[in-house]
Amino acid sequence: MFEQDYVIRLIKEMIRAILKLFFHMDTDNPTKDLLEEKECQETLEKLLDMVDNGNINEAENQIYDITSDDNMVNLKMALLFYSYLNDKDDDFLQKNDFCREEIKSGIKELVSRYGLTGMAEIFLSEI
Repeated sequence: MFEQDYVIRLIKEMIRAILKLFFHMDTDNPTKDLLEEKECQETLEKLLDMVDNGNINEAENQIYDITSDDNMVNLKMALLFYSYLNDKDDDFLQKNDFCREEIKSGIKELVSRYGLTGMAEIFLSEI
């Protein structure tokens, strides 16, 4: 239990650090409202609904498609997606064929697409 809480906190702090460094946003509770573009808010909302309905893998696949263009706005959207996913409890994740390790590896893959691999290693290498 303690280890899972630690992993959750590390993921949360990494997302917070990237949002602060690259988007000048300092928040403990990242939400879709941080996205300025209405279209991005709507896209994220659909993805979060997919998560809530148990379609996590499908939503994550869409995140990979969305972030294939190296657009920084899409990075922000993806970080908000993983933040939301990270807030889900382990029972929910497991029930929907997902786990905390997949959140961690998804974030690592995401940030490597944007040349931020070192950032992920700083936060996630210990776990």
